[in-house]
Amino acid sequence: MKLINEFTVTFMAFFAIMNPIANLPVFISLTSGQNLKTVKNIAFHALTIAVIIVSIFALGGKTILNIFGINLAALRIVGGFLVGLIGYHMLQGNTSSLQHNVSSKEPKIDNNINIAVSPLAMPILAGPGTIATTMNLAVSINPLIVIISFITLSIITYFLFTYSELVVAKLGQNLMNVITRMMGLILATIGVHMAILGLQSAFPIFKISH
Repeated sequence: MKLINEFTVTFMAFFAIMNPIANLPVFISLTSGQNLKTVKNIAFHALTIAVIIVSIFALGGKTILNIFGINLAALRIVGGFLVGLIGYHMLQGNTSSLQHNVSSKEPKIDNNINIAVSPLAMPILAGPGTIATTMNLAVSINPLIVIISFITLSIITYFLFTYSELVVAKLGQNLMNVITRMMGLILATIGVHMAILGLQSAFPIFKISH
């Protein structure tokens, strides 16, 4: 039961921060004019790179913190504010430039591999918000659960990207905006929770007695 709860928490956190539904128009713009095989190839490579990035920070997050002498409480506070700010932008119906520093109107890049690496894998799929979320989750939840939940989301995202034009046509812009705002609310809540945990760790006076 605990593993299921941890998986659900991490999956929803990643779904909110990566928000594959809101990224469909961007993906369509970047892959317009390509055949289905090429679109699948771009989606596969982008998501594979994103999984590798998340896995590195999930498994090596503590080591990275130690190398740079970063306190865990500081990570939670900064990560919480970062994730919360992204959620705030999404609540307004926008994609945050902190996580998705690319416009759906941006010209398509000629090299398909370049598209998969940037801007898709980084920063759209595994941007600063995703990395901060990964490291915060991995300190309290089994890193393997964190990785498995991201892989699960990546598989779902692969099919969403592959049939992005059909999905967008079926959902419509209004529903996509509603989904973005809902994910923003969840993300803002997660960010505040992260920041509170960091403050409680750094300043015991903030701890609430039960």
